[in-house]
Amino acid sequence: MTTLPDFRLETHFAKWEFEARYHLTASDAESMSLRGLLDMAADEDREGFEGMWLGYTETFGAPDLRAAIAATYAGQSAENILGFAGASEGIFAANTVLLDKNSHAIVITPNYQSHETLPLAICAATGVPLDADDGWSLDIDRVAAAIRPNTRLLTMNFPHNPTGAILSQDRYDALIALCRHHGIYILHDEIFNGLGPTGARHLPFIADVYEKGLSLGVMSKSYGLPGLRIGWIASQDTDVLSRMERMKHYLSICNSGPSERLALIALKNRDALLARNCAIVDENLPKWEAFFTRFPDLFEWQPPDGSCMAYPRYKGSEGVEVFARRLVEESGVLVLPSSIYRSELGPVPQDRFRVGLGRRGLDEGLAALEAHITRNRV
Repeated sequence: MTTLPDFRLETHFAKWEFEARYHLTASDAESMSLRGLLDMAADEDREGFEGMWLGYTETFGAPDLRAAIAATYAGQSAENILGFAGASEGIFAANTVLLDKNSHAIVITPNYQSHETLPLAICAATGVPLDADDGWSLDIDRVAAAIRPNTRLLTMNFPHNPTGAILSQDRYDALIALCRHHGIYILHDEIFNGLGPTGARHLPFIADVYEKGLSLGVMSKSYGLPGLRIGWIASQDTDVLSRMERMKHYLSICNSGPSERLALIALKNRDALLARNCAIVDENLPKWEAFFTRFPDLFEWQPPDGSCMAYPRYKGSEGVEVFARRLVEESGVLVLPSSIYRSELGPVPQDRFRVGLGRRGLDEGLAALEAHITRNRV
């Protein structure tokens, strides 16, 4: 594997996430306190956390947690679940196990950076872009044209980061049929599944509908609990899971025991947590829509299908990079410009920025954003 490039999003956040006064670009739902989560726990689960033994845990993950994760799928059991220390470890393990220097990968762009840089560090890769003029959908014929005899893996992400798009069911089915025909694994980053505005229609988990599907999940996004650092991959292919488990021996070895207990409590209250977080999206979405309606000359707005983020277009003459930089430096308002999502695999839109819909306290940030625009138009 070649040296990995700088991770643009994480570097940007390292500088600004805790410095900016108004974080308007978060991709995770509103979090909660440890006390608040424990208040949701049954007595035996609270005791399981407070009275636990602080030793190593099983590399695959605690059996009861794996069973609880499996229960969120339609047809998986605990043996189909491998736990990770967050989603990024799972992304690393999957690419490292499935690809070698003689492989070829297909990456749907734009995407979370490691979904592109990790395949490129191992083998050849081809990007297939989502179409902004088609609701950020995917042209299955372009995917078919990108397939080579050695194509081993396709990586995608719906609900999509950063656009919030969800692929239509018919195209999802066609993509699976295409990959099945060619024996291609699909790593589907599904970390926003279940989160979105009322009426969002989420896709079936890839692990439930495709024998070579790897479902990437995490407690960070839809559940709003990134501090737990608990992620997983679900798959019918238990041999691949075993190989990734052996790769994990070189990484985290095992997950945090306290985090596993807390994740179990959260999953036992899954419906309540998702309802809470989706309600925040419902509350924030019309506020963003009203804001963009007031500035039609500066912004082009498309509401997301799911997740807690959107990817509006900036039409100002100075360009989105200057707009985003001045916004955070002068007014303390943080958004993510499209340079964060640039791709080495082909062109992607360069006039967009990511906004978040999943956290409380949006009104003050929107007021600061509007004041910044008003000041700079005078």
